[in-house]
Amino acid sequence: MAEQRWMMGMVAALLWGAPVTPAMAQPAPPPPAEPAKVAITLRVATDRPGTTFEGWGTALAWFANVTGGYPAETRERLADLFYGRDGLGWTIARYNIGGGNAADTPPYLRTGAAVPGFWRKPAGATGSDWWRADDPAMWDWSADARQRWWLDAIRDRVRQPIFEAFSNSPPWFMTVSGRVSGATKGTDDNLRPGAEPEFATYLARVVDELQRRHRITFRTLSPVNEPNTDYWFAANTQEGAHWSPARQGMMIDAADAALKARGLKTVIAAPDETNSTLFVQDWAGWTASTRARVGQLNVHSYGNLHQTAVRDIARAADIRLWMSEHDMSADKDVESFESMTTPLAFAEHLVGDFRRLEPAAWVFWQAVETLSGRNGKPGSNWGLIKMDLTAPAPGPQSIHITRKYWAMANFSRYVRPGYRLVPIDDIDSIAALSPDGATLVVVHVNAGPVRRDLSLTGIGYRLADTVVTDATHDAAPVAGRTMVAQPRSITTFVLRR
Repeated sequence: MAEQRWMMGMVAALLWGAPVTPAMAQPAPPPPAEPAKVAITLRVATDRPGTTFEGWGTALAWFANVTGGYPAETRERLADLFYGRDGLGWTIARYNIGGGNAADTPPYLRTGAAVPGFWRKPAGATGSDWWRADDPAMWDWSADARQRWWLDAIRDRVRQPIFEAFSNSPPWFMTVSGRVSGATKGTDDNLRPGAEPEFATYLARVVDELQRRHRITFRTLSPVNEPNTDYWFAANTQEGAHWSPARQGMMIDAADAALKARGLKTVIAAPDETNSTLFVQDWAGWTASTRARVGQLNVHSYGNLHQTAVRDIARAADIRLWMSEHDMSADKDVESFESMTTPLAFAEHLVGDFRRLEPAAWVFWQAVETLSGRNGKPGSNWGLIKMDLTAPAPGPQSIHITRKYWAMANFSRYVRPGYRLVPIDDIDSIAALSPDGATLVVVHVNAGPVRRDLSLTGIGYRLADTVVTDATHDAAPVAGRTMVAQPRSITTFVLRR
């Protein structure tokens, strides 16, 4: 009613020429509140370059065992999204040498996890002592065609790819339980006692054969995976095996000897432990001669305690260190292709890995994950791309690119192989320097609601490009002459001399 009286007064004033008094005028709206912001000065020690970075990549394994059988258009697009020049620009791939359950074992492994082994059981063979590595009839080199498709696709896209072969479990007939998912108890070793040379021969022969057939080089072989954990039990839904530190050492020795016996230049990577705490225990349990056989140290980052201890072990031993597996979904973050909750958590974790481990490579676990609910895991935001991996091929396959993919792009497109990691004093940032020193890349994660105005002091670089992933940008260039990190964003700053 008051608004109607005010309007009538305004009309009358206009009709009769009366002046509009301040009492008649509608109050001006208050000025918009200044967005909250803070100023942060970053100090980058470009005079102290550290680890030479080798690149980014993924384990192939399960998703490749499914998608390698998709129609050509779909799988080629996936390969471009990860390894193409206009994709993530990855250069590393970890190929999973499958163990393989017995043919009469009812299917129980999760989607894609039943990676075929390369052995062939002769008709009429019984028990578990029938396999002979020197008998050509006992090898099946047609196996695992879908995952192997990815070896060719990556080779054809990357100028200098780095391939690593890794094993989750020995073949079923070399295990105690008769299953590739682990022993009856998760703390029992599942490789049959004394079978290290036999398993090592299997792995080395596969490495040799696939190198020749696919015209690639496996730089490293990782014979055990997350070995000193308690969750590799026979009822599990993926391949895995427990290895005590002593048995790890025996397997490392045997695998190194088998590679050398075939005249291969492939070296051992180990122990691919699930976290740094267990890595330190594994390392302590190896003999000096076993340590000397290892050409690369691999650690996963499902946990961030004692990561600097792993860094120091690698430095003291003068062995290259990889962060060889990680993925995550933020706690209680319901599956979403657009949400920034998991991408921000993922990016923060990645920054922490770089700062504490200072790794020569950072390798994703499964680049493609199945849509939530398909494996009884509603709400999962694991994976960079989501697809219905349970759908039968060769039907139509929808590719859902998540914002986590674009978060990864902020890192992998700009911190390139050959760049040197350099110290930076901000906990939410990493920095890397190009080989010629002309380009400095800073990636900054701002997970909060307050804008950050960043500045660098006294290093002689100017801002050339800013790239942002947030709720409205997908690793997109944005204009600006200053270093601004908007709320809830991952921002890459490319600076040049």
